Amino acid sequence: MKKSLAVLSLGLGLSLISPDLLQANDLVLRPIEVNNQRQQNLGLDEQLWGKANQPGDRYKLVKAIDHSLAFLQTNKARQAYQDYPIPGVSRSKVIRSLRRFRQLLIQARSPQELQTAVQKEFVWYRSIGKDNQGTVSFTGYFEAVYPASLIPTSEYRYPLYRQPEDFKNWQQPHPKRLELEGKNGLLGKNSPLSGYELVWLKNRLDAFLVQVQGSARLELTNGKIMTVGYDGGTSYPYVSIGGELIKDGIFQANELTLPALINYFEANPEQLDNYLPRNNRFVFFRSTNGALPQGSIGVPVTPDRSIATDKSIMPAGALALIKTFIPYPNDLGELEKRQVSRYVLDQDTGSAIKGAGRVDIFLGTGKLAQERAGLVNDTGELYYLFLKE
Repeated sequence: MKKSLAVLSLGLGLSLISPDLLQANDLVLRPIEVNNQRQQNLGLDEQLWGKANQPGDRYKLVKAIDHSLAFLQTNKARQAYQDYPIPGVSRSKVIRSLRRFRQLLIQARSPQELQTAVQKEFVWYRSIGKDNQGTVSFTGYFEAVYPASLIPTSEYRYPLYRQPEDFKNWQQPHPKRLELEGKNGLLGKNSPLSGYELVWLKNRLDAFLVQVQGSARLELTNGKIMTVGYDGGTSYPYVSIGGELIKDGIFQANELTLPALINYFEANPEQLDNYLPRNNRFVFFRSTNGALPQGSIGVPVTPDRSIATDKSIMPAGALALIKTFIPYPNDLGELEKRQVSRYVLDQDTGSAIKGAGRVDIFLGTGKLAQERAGLVNDTGELYYLFLKE
C-alpha cells in the first residue's frame, strides 16, 4: 500500500529523525540485552492467544510470516539486502529467523512460553528512534472503502487517475498538484491528465485521502467492489496536511487526529482549496482486481501485524516487535487505547515514513479500521529479532 497500498501515517505528525542526531556512520539498529528489569515484558504478546471475549490472531501472524518468507525468495529481496549496513543482518539470517520464530509460534502454548523461547533464541536490535535514544513515533493506516463511479456525474466529480503511458518521459520538475487537478480539484479537460481518469469519487477529501493511503476499496454505483492500488507518483516530497494545520495554529499537535481533520474540512470545505494544493506530490492508481491490500514489498499486509517503515534503512520483510499504544473496542464498543507489545512483520513503506523514528501500523479495512488508525499518534519502541548464531 504505501508504495502500493500505503502511503502513510495519515500525515498527521511531523517526526522525522534529526540529521544532527544521525551521522553517516551511525547504525540505526543496535543490539540490546533483554534480561534486565526494564525489558522483562518485551515479547509478551497476549493478543496472539486472545482472551475470553477476544479471539486470538496467532494464525494470522503465521500467515504474515509466510508472506514475508515468499518475498525473501525474490530478486527484489536479494537487491534489498545486497548492501544492508547492519553487521550480521542478511537475507539468509532473516529467513532463518522467520522460520524458527514460526516454529516457536506454532509450538508454544501461551504468550509466556513464546516469550521465554524468543528471549532465549533471538538477538534483539532496537531502533535508535528519532532522538538517538530509541523514541519512535507511531501512526496508523488503513484500507479505506469509498463510494465511487466509473463515469463522472454531478454527484461523482473527483477523479483518481491512472499513470499516463509517457509518464517516465515527463520533464522534471513534474507538474505540481495545482497544475494537475486545479485549486478546486476540478480542472477536468484542462488537466494534463485528462483522459487518464480511472474512477470518480463523491468527496474531494476522500479522493485526497486515497492518495495519502495509496490504495482503496471502492463501492461502485452498480454494487460491485473495485480495488485500486498505488502505481507511481510525481517526484515531489510528501507534505503533511495535518502538519500544515498545526503550523497554521488550527490544531495543537496533541489534538490532531484523522477524525478531527475530517471534521474540520467538513465544517470548512473552502479550506480544501487552501490546504490540499500544498502537497505537490500526486499519486496514480491502477485497478488491482479485488486483491488484498499489499505492502511495498509486494505481499498482502495483515491487520495489526504489518508495519511500514523507511525501507532505505530498515530490513524488508523482517520480524519486529512494537511497543506502543493501539486503540481497541472495549466491552461498550468504544475505542480505548491499550499499551501493547506486538510481533509484526515489516512489509510496507510510505512517502511520509522517513528515518529510524517512524512506524505506521496497518489496522485493516473499512470504517472501524479508519477510526482506529485516526487515533494512533503515540510514541513507543521498535525492535527487530534475529536468530542467534
